Amino acid sequence: MNRRFALKFRYSTNQAVLVAAAFITLFANQAFFRGLFEALGAGSWRYLHTGSLGLFLFCALVLLLLVFASRPLFKPALVVLFFISAVSAYFMDTYNVIIDSDMLGNVLSTDGGEVMDLLSLRLFVYLLLLGVLPSVIIWRAEIPAVGFRRTLLSSLKLASLSLLIMVALVLISSAFYASFVREQKTLRYRMNPLMPVYSVYKLGKETLAAADTPLQVIGEDAQTPAADIHRELVVMVVGETARADRFSLNGYTRQTNPELEQEEVISFTRVDACGTSTLISVPCMFSLRGRDAFDSMEERSMENALDVLGSAGVNVLWRDNNSNSKGVADRMEFEDFRSPGNNPVCDEECRDEGMLSGLQDYVDRHDEGDILIVLHQMGSHGPAYYKRYPPAFRKFVPTCDSNQLQDCSNEEIDNAYDNTILYTDHFLAAVIGFLRSNDDRFETAMLYASDHGESLGESGVYLHGLPYWIAPDAQTHVAVLMWFGKNYYDADPEVVRLLRDEEFSHDNVFHTLLGLFEIQSGIYDGDKDILQRSRELAGAPSGYQ
Repeated sequence: MNRRFALKFRYSTNQAVLVAAAFITLFANQAFFRGLFEALGAGSWRYLHTGSLGLFLFCALVLLLLVFASRPLFKPALVVLFFISAVSAYFMDTYNVIIDSDMLGNVLSTDGGEVMDLLSLRLFVYLLLLGVLPSVIIWRAEIPAVGFRRTLLSSLKLASLSLLIMVALVLISSAFYASFVREQKTLRYRMNPLMPVYSVYKLGKETLAAADTPLQVIGEDAQTPAADIHRELVVMVVGETARADRFSLNGYTRQTNPELEQEEVISFTRVDACGTSTLISVPCMFSLRGRDAFDSMEERSMENALDVLGSAGVNVLWRDNNSNSKGVADRMEFEDFRSPGNNPVCDEECRDEGMLSGLQDYVDRHDEGDILIVLHQMGSHGPAYYKRYPPAFRKFVPTCDSNQLQDCSNEEIDNAYDNTILYTDHFLAAVIGFLRSNDDRFETAMLYASDHGESLGESGVYLHGLPYWIAPDAQTHVAVLMWFGKNYYDADPEVVRLLRDEEFSHDNVFHTLLGLFEIQSGIYDGDKDILQRSRELAGAPSGYQ
């Protein structure tokens, strides 16, 4: 016998379940126990309550594993759960994120470049120790076949014992468990792999339901009024991961907007995002529903602002230097600028500036109708902030030149992130330059709206994607800018500027886009159009309805 493979383990099915549940509880739930220990505060009761919840989690994992106790499924299911636990543990331990259905949706919509930014030696170690090692042990273990009836009976006994223990734990400490359920929702999301598995189920169920829903057409009555004799050329820049508080236009002490400060840009200081991830926020900002009624799966079967504009005769082009449009531009002209094939401005990665290449040709080819060009940035996408700007924009130093943010100082992370905002400033100034060159032919305007913000280590939290109800302002408070050309007749920029400190949100984007093009439709809501608000402030007639 080959000595390298002589070591084998012999388990019954129930023994394997108990070993696997104990391993996952102890080694893949550090974020859960660390958060629980902090939440419980000082005192001897923290140890008893931590032990109680640890045992409760162990019993819950036993019940989960027993679902797959039949012989053909058992080992493959354990391997899958080990790897789910390993990956979830890595991201919760490293970035302090939560693995819910929205986060899983983000993962599934992530492109290869974004995946590469997340790879690290630390991730490899987690996969090796929490995924590969236990999988090899379980796969090589001898689990004797004892017949279906005997296996079922044995599993029912273990399941009954686990349930009995869980009930006893709750009854003994009912006040504590009631408080935990009511007040520690965040911690419940960190129970690994219970919440990730539930999130997989939830996402799959929602995806299947959405796939069977026909497209809902909206704004069929949308049209440009006959009185509108001027053509509009609007560029909307969909930003990525830009916090409002890192724009010097909004009072940030560092000069992160040196070029925009030379332009007559209006920066809105109190804008809330629809979500904390690109997958949610980008479709939501173009949605009629607004954040309170928005459902990312249902949105796939409903037209958005771009569809309405297109049906009203506006020429719509979407250019993307991010992962994709998240379904928004599925029915629009779409151009991918993530590779040198289309994007002429590429070094370590393709730059947002490249999306301006050939835009004038596009404008010149369309000699009828208004034009909307949407540019979806790579912007400040983390965790590899140092990749998001060319070397010329490495102004704030030293920088965090790693995707392992926990290994960098706060100063290094801040510097790298601020450099990304500096480059966005340069890109937006270039967009304004492009629009200004078309001032004599069009009413020109720019609308910039970031999709969500970013946590940079505050309270130990990194990146974005936390559920909205616990997300800090850093993830939900976003940068939004507007600029108007010299011949834009339908709004007075100085009056619009008076609204810069008013409360707005992504809910205003849909109706503001329609307002920029003076679209008449029954679905247009002037109260949510920033321009209409400015017209009313100036005493102008009520907008376009």
